[in-house]
Amino acid sequence: MISLNLPVEDIIIELQLSLRERDEVILQAPPGAGKTTLIPLALMDEPWLRGKKILMLEPRRLATRSAAYRMADLLNESPGQTVGYRMRLDTKVGRDTRIEVITEGVMTRMLQEDPSLEEVGLVIFDEFHERSLDSDLALSLCLKGRSLFRDASNPLKLLIMSATLDSEKIAELLDDAPIITSEGKQYSVDIIYGRASLPRERIKDRVLSTIKQALDDNPGSSLLVFLPGQGEIRQITDELSQWLLDRKISDVHLHPLFGNLSIEDQRAAIAPLSGSLKNHCKVVLATNIAETSLTIEGVDVVIDSGLMREPTFDVATGMTRLQTVKISNSSSIQRMGRAGRLRPGKCYRLWSVDQQQQLAQHSRAEISNADLAPMALQLLQWGVDDPSELRWLDPPGAGPWQQAMGLLQALGAVEQSTHHYTLTQHGQHMTSLQVHPRLAHLLIRGAEAGANQTAALLASFLSDRDPVSDNPDINARLDILTGQTHCPHQLNVWRRRTQQLAQQFESQLTKLNISAHLSLPHEQISGFLLTCAYPDRIARQRHSGGYQLANGRSANLASQHYLGKQRWLSVAEVTGAAHSQSDIIRSSVPLDPILFESVLSNLVTDVTVAEWDKKTKRFVAEAQRKIGSLILARKSLTAVPVEAKREALVLHLKKEGLSLLPWTTDLHQWCARVLLVRSVEPNHDWPDVSQETLTANLAAWLGPYLDGVKLLQDFKKLDLKQILQSLLPYELQQRLNHLAPERFTVPSGSSISINYRESSPILAVKLQEMFGCESSPTVVNGKVPLTIHLLSPAGRPLQITQDLTGFWRTSYHEVKKEMKGRYPKHPWPDDPLIANPTRKTKRKT
Repeated sequence: MISLNLPVEDIIIELQLSLRERDEVILQAPPGAGKTTLIPLALMDEPWLRGKKILMLEPRRLATRSAAYRMADLLNESPGQTVGYRMRLDTKVGRDTRIEVITEGVMTRMLQEDPSLEEVGLVIFDEFHERSLDSDLALSLCLKGRSLFRDASNPLKLLIMSATLDSEKIAELLDDAPIITSEGKQYSVDIIYGRASLPRERIKDRVLSTIKQALDDNPGSSLLVFLPGQGEIRQITDELSQWLLDRKISDVHLHPLFGNLSIEDQRAAIAPLSGSLKNHCKVVLATNIAETSLTIEGVDVVIDSGLMREPTFDVATGMTRLQTVKISNSSSIQRMGRAGRLRPGKCYRLWSVDQQQQLAQHSRAEISNADLAPMALQLLQWGVDDPSELRWLDPPGAGPWQQAMGLLQALGAVEQSTHHYTLTQHGQHMTSLQVHPRLAHLLIRGAEAGANQTAALLASFLSDRDPVSDNPDINARLDILTGQTHCPHQLNVWRRRTQQLAQQFESQLTKLNISAHLSLPHEQISGFLLTCAYPDRIARQRHSGGYQLANGRSANLASQHYLGKQRWLSVAEVTGAAHSQSDIIRSSVPLDPILFESVLSNLVTDVTVAEWDKKTKRFVAEAQRKIGSLILARKSLTAVPVEAKREALVLHLKKEGLSLLPWTTDLHQWCARVLLVRSVEPNHDWPDVSQETLTANLAAWLGPYLDGVKLLQDFKKLDLKQILQSLLPYELQQRLNHLAPERFTVPSGSSISINYRESSPILAVKLQEMFGCESSPTVVNGKVPLTIHLLSPAGRPLQITQDLTGFWRTSYHEVKKEMKGRYPKHPWPDDPLIANPTRKTKRKT
């Protein structure tokens, strides 16, 4: 066994024994313990593998390549021999390869080609705490695949590895898998907290000042600075370069580190300085790509902004937005640990101790806020149209899943029969293209238009992050990629990478053998293809300026641009705040609306719209030609389907409330009487006439009476009393009058109305009219006592009671003392139970 004197070596024997007994194990080891490098090598010769391969998943390309090179180097080999790797645009695997380090996206494609993973004996999920959508999907498919195709004599073993995990939750998913912990070897790190960070605070200035302070306080030390994204990295690189130049500092070297850099630039950031630069130091400005897996040589000072970019999918608009969010507690520990891998270090945190205590324990799993369309397409290829058929650490949400299925239907990838979804032939073609379903659809439509190269370049460009921020015209990027315009020096790496990926897409399209049957002028191609991928982002110019998107959002170009003169645009990317009603168009092309009459006619729908117009306060109906929320043409209708009109009026009433109807006190009383009897006699067919239920069931009880409503005042003309009373059969109407009478005859002979609208029915009556009444009156066959409001001669409440007997014997005498002098003309007998009830004064009695 190879020994590097790394902490994880202490648990290798325990891990080997556990994997001999179990088919799933969890390994928790801190950064720098050596798990990524040593564990696959230590397990490579285990007898249970029986010559099968080990696959190790990594969340990022840089970590994938670095891990493979490091393990191959330990074996004195080159990648592609015993140890190889696979990732997009770069693969080194040979026939003798026994350990393959692969990106998570590659893993899901391997599972599609061979669900049993017949040639694999062990799958290692490294850095699983990042909880990417691909890793969650790969784990679920591995569990499903081995349950279908593998058994005890031919196991597929799973090893979950990370530094910070919710290990108990994962162990539960994996049938109480054993958890092995490596303590690791972490040098001490001094944590230096800053002041409390503020919401929406621009972090750049604080990071710059902290970098300068750290360089002064730690001469000769290299720094790793965690920033939210590329924008901040570029800004700080520019300002820090000028600061170093002004101070004539030549022994500090700046290196950006993020996912879209070339492999060469990424390796330069993590490699140690050598030769004449050996005694110099470097400042690595990184996104959270540097949080795990990678050891950045020479770093013993970390500066942590405490922020990261997180993609968040908006189900309502179908768009994914990058949001700047606080990191989790586990991420802060990971980042801090980068300073203590090789020697004692320091970590500057740009937030307070109190804010540290408030951080979430773990980062959110990507599956909880991601676009699920790619995952849904892969599951459908597996024959799974319901995610509940699989075992998940966190199952996908019902809303995002339905949105994903809706998108796949709109792209023509699936068809629905009864309660099941199946892939169409078009959908089958899409699964063979290793790209988001939107772009797979674009590629196929491009092949149908004989524009394979343009489609491949577009799909390749849209698969990556746009390197140009000051020009929203995608055609300008295509001109660079095709060589029609000069490529700026800073875009050479992007151009080479994009062209390489486009060649892969063209090769995949060629294998599909799609016939070209659409004929389009060259100037219409990019608009057509982009619209195929993003039909919900078709944009039409508003008369007041800016654009309206087909998904209902508003959008504007970031600045004055010639695209702003176009009436129609096909938009690929928009950015903006999640709760804002307006977005910024980042990339788009002109769109010829004549295509709506030909190759894009499938996007146009003819609908009858019946709705209440708030401005005119009347019902309107019209025939509309629409693309999403965009109305291409409209025509008023004189004849409207009855059901459409009723539906529109019911919807308006639900929004505005039942107060639009001609309610009276008597009607409210009637409803209260029905509800009271219903509560006492639940087994009878008394309707629920509460305001909530009436609102919810408007279509059923009121819809048939709305045919004559055209204007707002027509609602008040409805015979609401008759409509409501029709809910009661005749026999129940008679029973209602008996059980809950509208009025009650008191001892004086007066007929007093009962107020049923309170929680307990109220009988408000002058005290003198109740003389001689010993027992409290009731309704509903004696089951509901009335609450008696005993009034003074002036009609003011003297007592509220449901116990008349008790009142006459106790409280009455106190009331008499107080009221007798105030109302001397009215009787106040010593014994009210034998006195004659009266509504008159003594003189008139």
